[in-house]
Amino acid sequence: MSTATATPIFPSFEQVYQGLAGQIGMLREMAPKPTKSDEKRLQGAVETLIEETNADEAVWLESCIHCGQCTNACHYFQATGEAKYAPMRKMDLYRRVYQREISPMRWWHRLITQPVKLSDFEQAKELIYDSCSECGRCTMVCPMGIDTASLVHHMRTAMVAAELVPPELAALRMEQKHQGTVFGSSPESLRKMVDTIREQAGIEIPIDKDRAEVMVLSSAVDLVANGNGLLATAKIMNHLGVDWTICSDGFESANFGLLSGDMSLWKKQVDPIIAAAQRVQAKILVIAECGHAYPALRWNPMLSSGGLPFEMMYMSEFLGKQAKAGKLHLTPFEGKVTFHDPCKTGRRGGAFDEPRAVLAAMDADLVEMPANKEYNWCCGGGAGIFLLEDATRLRDESFKIKIREVNETGAESVVVSCASCRLNFESGRQKNHWDKKVHSLVELVADHLIEDESAAKGQARGAAA
Repeated sequence: MSTATATPIFPSFEQVYQGLAGQIGMLREMAPKPTKSDEKRLQGAVETLIEETNADEAVWLESCIHCGQCTNACHYFQATGEAKYAPMRKMDLYRRVYQREISPMRWWHRLITQPVKLSDFEQAKELIYDSCSECGRCTMVCPMGIDTASLVHHMRTAMVAAELVPPELAALRMEQKHQGTVFGSSPESLRKMVDTIREQAGIEIPIDKDRAEVMVLSSAVDLVANGNGLLATAKIMNHLGVDWTICSDGFESANFGLLSGDMSLWKKQVDPIIAAAQRVQAKILVIAECGHAYPALRWNPMLSSGGLPFEMMYMSEFLGKQAKAGKLHLTPFEGKVTFHDPCKTGRRGGAFDEPRAVLAAMDADLVEMPANKEYNWCCGGGAGIFLLEDATRLRDESFKIKIREVNETGAESVVVSCASCRLNFESGRQKNHWDKKVHSLVELVADHLIEDESAAKGQARGAAA
């Protein structure tokens, strides 16, 4: 049985946010400068888009009828009313490259359009990074089924070739690529954090076991600034009696290859995680509360579909399955609460019932936002945007949509299950002097565990009666 101390051993998330905000501000100074000539940068960007364009992309680029439905779904357009942020506009440069280089009518387009210049990619940078969180909400309403988020990702890959990645993402991309760390998180910092939790909280964390049924991932936020996420995860796994481990050679959820558009880094970051899970013969790989880590692993185009010997689950999915099976014994949550569905795990992944099953297990008075589940509004900070200084105005304005949605529920607090969402919520809460509390799902579960087994059984009997 765990013997967690009553006094917190890690700072509150409000304090964590302040510390991370300072580190994020320093990233611009660390960003690498372009190393290639403008001609090579342009050539690389164009060639990348040609290589990335297959049948799906060609159909999407040909299919837009400019109906404007996507503008109703985009939080950045709705927040600003500025036409350039319409999702369909974000593909203008990609479409131009496609039409001139590989479309069936390329001979005609070369006659009526100007050749693409590097300055065109520079101007598109704001649309590709600052004003698209790749949330997928526009695809939900597009009558042609155009997946704008996927097209934006291809454009980000071209931006990597053009050396036009925003400085914050560029700095973290290079750190992860060359040092294997994020904000300095490393195998050594993982071991140090595990030792701290063992010594100060009395919670056992099995690290680098030879065999385990469940392998858990962590994140840089936990290891560098917080620790509460890993502590909460350990409490829950031990409460469930799970045979689990965390591996020092494959633990980092964050993937700045995916966020920046660097496909080689995306694969480089994923490979050791997959290798570690296979080595320990895991049956389940649990992805930490890190929204973009979900597609980085679960929908990785570089992994053979159905070829892995283990199942991947997001943290909220894992907790939901345990709750549905009656294995999570939780005390009641007091007060009215609402849940924010992370775009990547919700709209893109369909994990809606699981986090709500967790809240139901603690008898939470859950009130849904007016737009929820598939149509939930993005918080505005996804796809790395919560890091970008140049995106501050767009991020802050779009978050006001979220504030209105939450306020309409009358809830006193919001539960999220994504570190990026949580950081953006905390930023919005502080900037707007918002009175709502913001909870991490995994930390909320850990705080409501019934450690007394007899009490848990009594509660279960009461619920059955």
